[in-house]
Amino acid sequence: MYTEHKEEAVILLKNLITIPSFSKEESKAADLLERYVELQGYSVSRKGNNIWLMSPGFDADKSTILLCSHIDTVKPVTGWTHDPFIPIVENGKLFGLGSNDAGASVVSLLQVFFILTQESQNYNLIYAAVAEEEISGENGVSSLLQELPKIDFAIIGEPTNMNLAVAEKGLMVLDCVSYGKSGHAARNEGENALYKAVDDINWFRKTILPLQTEFLGPVKMTVTQINAGTQHNVVPDQCTFVVDVRSNEMYSNEELLEIIKENVDCEVSARSTRLSSTATPLDHPVVEKGKSIGLKLFGSPTLSDQALLPFPSVKIGPGESARSHTANEFVLVKEIENAIDLYIELLDGLKI
Repeated sequence: MYTEHKEEAVILLKNLITIPSFSKEESKAADLLERYVELQGYSVSRKGNNIWLMSPGFDADKSTILLCSHIDTVKPVTGWTHDPFIPIVENGKLFGLGSNDAGASVVSLLQVFFILTQESQNYNLIYAAVAEEEISGENGVSSLLQELPKIDFAIIGEPTNMNLAVAEKGLMVLDCVSYGKSGHAARNEGENALYKAVDDINWFRKTILPLQTEFLGPVKMTVTQINAGTQHNVVPDQCTFVVDVRSNEMYSNEELLEIIKENVDCEVSARSTRLSSTATPLDHPVVEKGKSIGLKLFGSPTLSDQALLPFPSVKIGPGESARSHTANEFVLVKEIENAIDLYIELLDGLKI
């Protein structure tokens, strides 16, 4: 079924691959999508590099589902064996930058919007292709939400192999500073800031906070960068290090920040606390429908625009997360085709 829509999705993805669309540089990709949607006879809205369209005959008395994915990509890594902006299909694999993350979701969800709005549904649909997801930017989905009517639920398109992410870990990046006193390394003088930092680093390494969950497990704290010292014979008076904190839904980022400050001696500051963990109740109609059609539920360790949504959502899309941000990124054409079928099975006739 939906053969024409599946073919259109693949053609559109090939066209998107040809357009560099790095975070904050998505304007030409947004232009392409805007023109494409208008040619299908739909009215499209735009803010910055975000575009969206709403169900014909939008009814404010109905619930509203948002179908959302992102058009920005990371920059290509070394190791590509062909031009990342030239789409190539080999053995059913469509290669190209952003093919997997998240171009396949962008084009699949758009065709799903077209299909579902051909008939009356129990809900309104809004489709959005957004910018700056890869950097959690202020001009991405957060900016768009200010323009939209009340949203009751969202489908976030990301490569999950069409499994249903009902929870997602949040992110908080910490900048930490340990202070000491400089002195000559040859003599027993000074106070080594690096040694003080090691004690705190070991706390981050060994601590397992008590509240864990089925899908997200424990909070994960990882020291990822460290810097200290000016030369080999001077005791360092300052050591800085960075901690990547992945929260579960049992702790807000603000709560975690307070717990950390109470347990370490270094100075701690968070770059942001806005990227929260998310979890959707398992009795939500979308989750129950997903289970009934055999979709596997899981908790995602990777961040997406879910973190910025103030309403329930799930993350589901064609492709595999492990292919994202890699050389020779690809998505299977069959994955796009199957995704359209599964999205329709999940959403057609749904009552929320």
